[in-house]
Amino acid sequence: MIRRRVGLAALAALPLAVLAIFFALPLIGMIGRGLWPDAHLDLGGALEVLGRARIRKVLWFTVWSSTLATLITVALGLPLAHALYRLRFPGRGLLRALVVVPFVLPTVVVGIAFRTLLVPSGPLGFLRLDGTAPAIVAVLVFFNVAVVVRTVGTAWEGLDRRPGEAAAALGASPRQVFATVTLPALRPAIAGAAAVVFLFCATAFGAVLTLGGERYATVETEIYLQTTQYLDLRTAAVLSLLQFVVVVALLVGVTRVPAAAIGRLPSVARRPSRRDLPVLVMTALVVGALVLPIATLAVRSLRSGGTWTTVGYRQFGGGVTTALRNSLTTAVIATGVSVALALLIAVVITRPPRGSGERRVFRLLDGLFTLPLGISAVTIGFGFLITLDHPPLDLRRSAGLVIVAQALVALPLVLRVVVPALRAIDDRRRQAAATLGASPLRVFATVDVPIVGRPVLAGTGFALAVCLGEFGATSFLARPDRQTLPVLIYETIGRRGTENFQLALAASVLLAAITVAIMIGVERLRVGSVGAF
Repeated sequence: MIRRRVGLAALAALPLAVLAIFFALPLIGMIGRGLWPDAHLDLGGALEVLGRARIRKVLWFTVWSSTLATLITVALGLPLAHALYRLRFPGRGLLRALVVVPFVLPTVVVGIAFRTLLVPSGPLGFLRLDGTAPAIVAVLVFFNVAVVVRTVGTAWEGLDRRPGEAAAALGASPRQVFATVTLPALRPAIAGAAAVVFLFCATAFGAVLTLGGERYATVETEIYLQTTQYLDLRTAAVLSLLQFVVVVALLVGVTRVPAAAIGRLPSVARRPSRRDLPVLVMTALVVGALVLPIATLAVRSLRSGGTWTTVGYRQFGGGVTTALRNSLTTAVIATGVSVALALLIAVVITRPPRGSGERRVFRLLDGLFTLPLGISAVTIGFGFLITLDHPPLDLRRSAGLVIVAQALVALPLVLRVVVPALRAIDDRRRQAAATLGASPLRVFATVDVPIVGRPVLAGTGFALAVCLGEFGATSFLARPDRQTLPVLIYETIGRRGTENFQLALAASVLLAAITVAIMIGVERLRVGSVGAF
């Protein structure tokens, strides 16, 4: 028993040290900057910040836009979950991949894609939505439909089919079966997905900054603006602290939502019938809406002044090539770090607990390492900026700081893919191998690795896609000589001149294409659910 606990403690030591230095320390620094600006507790100053007219406007816009986007996302995601997980038809796998792609697309790319779609010369320019609040709500829905589809779809696919069959045998219509049997069973998954969607909407950054600017700022973009434009670190710290408190409360609420019951006889996908026509039409419309912004971006990158041109792509040279190389190098290293840390954490928290004490410790560790999921990248970058700037941790000029920030952002996603796979392994197989004389390392290699290999590869793909497009923390931390492609795109789009605009569009298409290719590869692994947080 003692040897086992020492081994688990040794595995958890490195991830805990990383979390303490690069998460807890920046968080403490933000609290100090917000509540102890002059080495004295100043709650009145923090309340004064929250009482400003602009800050109240920012808070209100964040709340109502995130709530509305969550409601719309759930309403659109449920029909898609039914079609993609309960019906069987050609191309279903491809559609699943397409639905997930927006979730991991670089936020700057999506912001630019929506601008090209909504500007007066764009396909939807007649709606006059460019730079408006509805455009921001639309982009939030675009990002998060995948969360509802994958979370609810996976739960729906695993529901025990016998209660529904029994209700149908007693004369219930398909609509009554759904209302009285299926929907109550799916409520936990729907509630959990809605909470996570709200969290992601409230902490969205790149696309909201691109579409809303200063006029429609959320808490997330206001932290960035207060830091980089107004140079008001006190206000940024107070907002970061408020955001952290709300996020923790949401995460605690999500963990208290019971999981959907998985039956021993899971539902079997069936061929569509006539009654599924409305769901299929809705699915086609939503998928078309998801594809339209990216397709418009691709076409617009090849047109300027009403004529076809490749001027944007012809400018691919030193700047774009260097930024892409920086992005790939940083993302690959950050992905490796996040996967290594996730494996150490997953091995620890998925061991069957021996006693209530171990159970509480494992739950605490699981909660601690889930926190970065809901803490925005902007908050992480800002925390690094104000705390890791003096000895013995003077790292602000270090290129490694971007790697650490991206690894923290990707870590929870990898955990949410790997942990369920490890928990599904019957511990009796490990015990049998140990009884035959296998060491703990040999047990892991022969029992766990063959089962968890594909989930690890999928988690690696998710992490790589997220790190490639990460903009929030990187915008704070990237050095001018180590720009990543998302940072270069954002800076280029702000420069005057048609050629600069075309270059930004072409670079956005390049980054989106790489992300789509990665996600199609992940979907072919057919593991887990990115939305099952």
